[in-house]
Amino acid sequence: MAQHVSYRQPPKQRGRPPVSNMMDPNQLFDDTSASQHPQPTSYTVQGIDMGLPINNFLSEPVADFAMTYGTTIASQGKDMVHKELNRFVSVNKLKYFFTVDTRYVTKKLALLLFPYTHQNWELGYRVDSRLTPREDFHANAPDLYIPTMAFITYILLAGVALGIQQRFSPEVLGMCASTALVWIIIEVLALVLALYLISVHTDLTTFDLIAYSGYKYVGMIITILAGLLFGRDGYYVALAWTSCTIMFFLVSDSFVLSCLSGNGKNITVPFFTPILPVPS
Repeated sequence: MAQHVSYRQPPKQRGRPPVSNMMDPNQLFDDTSASQHPQPTSYTVQGIDMGLPINNFLSEPVADFAMTYGTTIASQGKDMVHKELNRFVSVNKLKYFFTVDTRYVTKKLALLLFPYTHQNWELGYRVDSRLTPREDFHANAPDLYIPTMAFITYILLAGVALGIQQRFSPEVLGMCASTALVWIIIEVLALVLALYLISVHTDLTTFDLIAYSGYKYVGMIITILAGLLFGRDGYYVALAWTSCTIMFFLVSDSFVLSCLSGNGKNITVPFFTPILPVPS
């Protein structure tokens, strides 16, 4: 039998389009993105111009409103801080006690160290308020400048005295400052409590009490200097002198007497002295 042999033409291979660029021999995979041509897509944002300068942005009404609102909030916060501060410490009253000049400071220091020659102890007044320390010609008005400076000088001078005695250390100096500060607080609290218990209506404010309590540091500075210069004998002589002068000053001060004896009650005003470094 004759065999019929049919010959079928093999299928044609679809050719790949030529690649325009040479393939990188180090490339691991074929780049198949050459045959794809994605359509470019553009997105347009309406109403935003990124080319505007910052000055034009700040001049916008919204930015102006934000700045105005922020300024208002800051002003309200400042007023609130001042209001809360004035509840505890009156800034205007505190400024009164630091209104001093060179003439007043010189006269006041001479008055504290040599009060026996002082004649006029009256405190000057205006129509409805007393004169400031700078305006008081006789230096009878209390102040806080001299007590503050005297307190700082006393701490530094006590450190010098302890250093000369080979007993200085930062801990000892800190303890000395803390002790002196605690004594002032105890004195003022004791006076306020005493005035409250005996029901005395006085014009003495807390700042007045702090001022009169702080004047003793002037005498304590003189005492330490005398001890450093003249030894133990000079120390005790200066201590006796300054103790007498501060007591005479407080007893003779007409403002203290008029305030504390306004209800016909005589009051003894105690002022304590912190422990001084006695020279060896």
